[in-house]
Amino acid sequence: MLRLLVLQKFGSVCGFVFPLVAFCCICVAIASYPAFSWFDNALSDLGVVSGVTAVFFNGGLFISGVMGFLFAAIGLFNFFKSSVIGKVGTTVFAVATIWLMTIGIFNESFMPTHFIVAVLFFISLPVALCVLTAALYLNGEVKLASFTLSSSFIAATPWILFLTLHYASNVAIPETISAIAASVWVIIISYKMFKTTNTRQ
Repeated sequence: MLRLLVLQKFGSVCGFVFPLVAFCCICVAIASYPAFSWFDNALSDLGVVSGVTAVFFNGGLFISGVMGFLFAAIGLFNFFKSSVIGKVGTTVFAVATIWLMTIGIFNESFMPTHFIVAVLFFISLPVALCVLTAALYLNGEVKLASFTLSSSFIAATPWILFLTLHYASNVAIPETISAIAASVWVIIISYKMFKTTNTRQ
């Protein structure tokens, strides 16, 4: 029992840290490349800029993907260990973190691989949150389920609007909004997981 609590606490810490690593590295990459445009670029364009820009962008995505996988495989899996639906949602989320790692590995120089893994990442995020919404609701966590569903909606909506309204010439804005929505959810659920481990000790 103690070992499981320690593992879940470690997983929750990974959940706190991995969005921060990703966004800090992306911000450094953007700051190092003044030509970047939110309307005309994709975030992934940073991954093929020579020097520190590509290093921070690609390295940050890979490292945060690894930490996100640990968050899912250790933290979320134990948090939803009594729920089959929760385990399915956790698996989808873990797969999303693998796609995140591969975005960092296969930058835009590796087309069409980069495009495929990026699309899979941004599809699997809201799908995972939808599945986890059901698991939380069935577990009686109505408020957390509502928040998770809202996060899924916010993660998906910028893409729907981008494809229908074409409000920008490239995808940096929907990428960022979608990632922020998922990251806020990760931090909130990590906090709940961390509190749970403390009350069980």
